[in-house]
Amino acid sequence: MERARFAHQVAEKRRLIKQYKMERERQQKLEEEEEIKRLRKEMIPKKQPTVPREPKFCIPRHKMIKCCRMSCNDMSGPSRLQHLPSSVEKAEALYQQRGQLKEEQLMKKIQKLVGEEEKLRMPIAQGLPWTTDEPKCLIKPPVKKNTIPIDLKLHSDIRAVERARFAHQVAEKGRLIKQYKMERERQQKLEEEEEIKRLRKELIPKAQLMPYFDRPFVPRRSEKQPTVPREPKFCIPRHKTIKCCRMSCNDMSGPSQLQHLPSSVEKAEALYKNRILQ
Repeated sequence: MERARFAHQVAEKRRLIKQYKMERERQQKLEEEEEIKRLRKEMIPKKQPTVPREPKFCIPRHKMIKCCRMSCNDMSGPSRLQHLPSSVEKAEALYQQRGQLKEEQLMKKIQKLVGEEEKLRMPIAQGLPWTTDEPKCLIKPPVKKNTIPIDLKLHSDIRAVERARFAHQVAEKGRLIKQYKMERERQQKLEEEEEIKRLRKELIPKAQLMPYFDRPFVPRRSEKQPTVPREPKFCIPRHKTIKCCRMSCNDMSGPSQLQHLPSSVEKAEALYKNRILQ
């Protein structure tokens, strides 16, 4: 049970460490992406605001004549007819009026965009709400105690110690066996020397006979004749000889060649000679 609990604690600790590393890598990756985006924005050159130009509108001729007629109908009396503007003057007035309106709208839009950009660049802290209640202080979570590390004892470390102890025992046993063999050989050697000394004391020395110097050994050549080789006599079955003769007869054709047909004995002798030569 203790071993299983210990293994579960080790696995849980490794899982937490792995999860912490993955979270840390993710945070670093997000920070790097934000930094890259910020640098890209800074590297992009800022565009200057567009300078508005006065538009040149082209009003059709039939609309211009219609506007002039409507203005003439509205005006009555000789004094007003005298101050009636021409079609060209009326068109120019319309152009100017419309251009001024467009210019004012564009300037308002530009000012609005500039104001929004300034607000984004300079964030303003949010103030406290207008209330008579006292601000609530959030309760801090309880501080956790520092984790006390546990002295981990892995199964591999325990096995390494046991294996080293076993290897030491084996080496000690081998050394003792080797020492015992050497001592045994030394004792055996001493016993053999003592036995030799004892036998030498008990032995009676005897004189060795002198060799015959007047009759020395002289090697002679053999008088036997060399072996004469004989030709081997191979025995071929009768059915094989008949078959060979038939094949040779079938190969030969014509009356002249049939006259020179060898007998079975001559054919066998020829086969013997060919086989010997090969």
